[in-house]
Amino acid sequence: MPTDFKFPDLGEGVTEGEIKRWLIKEGDEVKQDQSIAEVETDKAVVEMPSPVTGKVLRLYHKEGETVKVGEILATIATPGEEMAISSPITAPSNEADRKPSVSVVGELPEEEIIVSSKSLGEVTPSNILATPAVRKLAKDLGVEISKIKGTGPSGRITEEDVRQASQTTITARPRKIAKFDLYGYIDRETVKGIRKTTAKKMMESTLKTAMVTMMDDADVTDLVAMRERLKSIALEQKKVKLTYMPFIVKATVMALKNNPYLNSSLDEDSGEIILKKYYNIGVAVATDEGLMVPVIKAADQKEIMEIAAEIEDLAKKAMERKIDLGDLKGGTFTITNYGTLGGTYGNPIINYPEAAILGIGRIREMPWAHDGEIKLRKIMPLSLTWDHRIMDGAHAAKFMGEFRRYLENPELILAMH
Repeated sequence: MPTDFKFPDLGEGVTEGEIKRWLIKEGDEVKQDQSIAEVETDKAVVEMPSPVTGKVLRLYHKEGETVKVGEILATIATPGEEMAISSPITAPSNEADRKPSVSVVGELPEEEIIVSSKSLGEVTPSNILATPAVRKLAKDLGVEISKIKGTGPSGRITEEDVRQASQTTITARPRKIAKFDLYGYIDRETVKGIRKTTAKKMMESTLKTAMVTMMDDADVTDLVAMRERLKSIALEQKKVKLTYMPFIVKATVMALKNNPYLNSSLDEDSGEIILKKYYNIGVAVATDEGLMVPVIKAADQKEIMEIAAEIEDLAKKAMERKIDLGDLKGGTFTITNYGTLGGTYGNPIINYPEAAILGIGRIREMPWAHDGEIKLRKIMPLSLTWDHRIMDGAHAAKFMGEFRRYLENPELILAMH
C-alpha cells in the first residue's frame, strides 16, 4: 500500500505547523530523505524528508495551510504498489481565497452562513416550557429560546438544551469581516508562527511572574575604544564581525556568577528556587517574523571571539528560519538589545521561566562626570527586569552594579576566562 507520510512529532512542544512551500508536486518521483516540503513551526522552518522512494500521489494541504501533528502531508507509492490513496482531508479555506468585499460605508459581511431554523427545532413562544433560570441562561448566552426544541418532560427546555443550542449558534453564526472601523479602512493579520508563540509566552510571563524593572547607565567609553581596536583584528584573523554583544554576554556571565538568583528559576510545584550552575545566555534576534532567542550554551567557557562567531552564526540561521530547535532552548538568562534599532531604556519582559532579562539601549555620546570633570563620554542605557518572587531589589542592584563595572573596565572582561 502507498505510504501516508504524516506530519511527525518534532518534540519541543510543537503541535502544528504551516506549509510554507511544497518542494514537489503530485506526480513527481521522489527519493528517500529528499525534502518534499518546508513547514514553519512556531520556532523554525523545518524541511520534511520523504520516508520512502516513490511517486507522489497526493498532497493534502495547500501552501499557507496549517497541519497538525499526525495529519497526513502526502501519500507516496513505491514502485509496484497499488495506487489507492487515503480519503482527502478537508482543509480550512485560505484567507487569500476569500473574495474581497466592496463597500463605501459601514461593515459588510464577506462570508455568511445561513442557519435554518429547522435545525434548531423551532417552536412558538406559547409552547415554550422553561424555568426562569433556563430562560436567563439562554439570554446570557445569546440564544433565542423560541428556536430551541426541548428534550425534557413534555418538551421542557433544559439547561443542556440551551447550552447545545448555544454551541450550534456559535458554530453557525454568520461570519463578518470588517474592512474598516469608524475612522477608515483597516487590514487584518492572522496571529500565527513566531508572533503567536511570542504572544503566548509574554502573557505566560506576565501572569506567572512578579516583574520589576530598574534602569541604570554605564560609561562604556573605554569599551567602545577597545572594540574599535579589536574589530579589524577579529575580521581579518577570525572572519568574525565583532559587535558589543560578545562583551555584554561575557560581562553578564561574570556578574551572574556572583549573583546566582538572577541565573535561576522558580519550581512552583516544589516551592524551590533552582539555582543554575551553568550559564546559557539567550540573545534576542529581531527577524521579519518576530523575535527569536538563540542560546549561547556554556557561555562561561568561551572566549570573546568564540561567542562573537556563535552569535553571528545563530543570528544568521534565525533570520533565515533555519535554526535548530535545540539552539532556542535551555537558556538561563536573556539579553535583548533594542539599542541597535535606536531604543534607549525599556521594560523587557522576562523570558519565563528564567528569573531576569537585561535590556541594552543605544550608546549615546553625552556630557558625563569623569575624573572630576564634565566630559563627553559614551553612555550605554541599561534596563534590568527581574522576578520579585525570586529576589529583591538588592540582588538586582548588586548585579547591575557589578555588570556595569565590567563594562566600564573592559580589560577585566578580557582578563577573565
